[in-house]
This record gives sequence, structure tokens and C-alpha cells, in this order.
Amino acid sequence: MKAEAADAAGARLARQATVEVAGVLGKRDMSRADLARLMGVSPGRVSQILSGDENLTLRSLAAVAEALELDVRISFVEPKAVPQDVTTMRHGGSDAYVYTH
Repeated sequence: MKAEAADAAGARLARQATVEVAGVLGKRDMSRADLARLMGVSPGRVSQILSGDENLTLRSLAAVAEALELDVRISFVEPKAVPQDVTTMRHGGSDAYVYTH
């Protein structure tokens, strides 16, 4: 049972990360092809990373952040403790939080 819970938590975290990246791309009026060019990878690889189907690794997330000249922050918070400065998005039955700073 714990492995299933960890898998579900990992999937939620990956969705949250991909929502965050999509938000950054939207704010910067950038496409996935633009991100691919900055990362030095194919557009297909960026689609794999951002599809939510891949087990998103910290290395992949760091590569995206590096290409966008951003830092990644990881926080551990109490369950159901959603900060005031987030927008909750429903995706596949799970919540993803997008910080609105």
C-alpha cells in the first residue's frame, strides 16, 4: 500500500511541476519548441518531459529550470495546507498548485 501511495504522490508532484513549467512558458509567450531550443534537445523530448506520462526526474526538472534561468524550490508542507498565494487546478482527479508570486 505504501508503494501505491508513493506512486500517487509522485504523479501529483510531476503534474504540479509540469503545470508550473507550462505557466512559465505561457507568461514568457514561449512554446515547447522554444524550450527545446534552449535545452538543446528535440521538441519531442520536451513533450515527453511535460506530458505527465513520464516519471519526471529531478535531473529533467533541473535541466528545464536551467534552460529557463530559474531556480526550483522544493518544500514539504502539512497535508491540505495550501498557501494563500496559489491557484488550485484540477488535473486528472488530483490538485496541482500554481504559485502566483
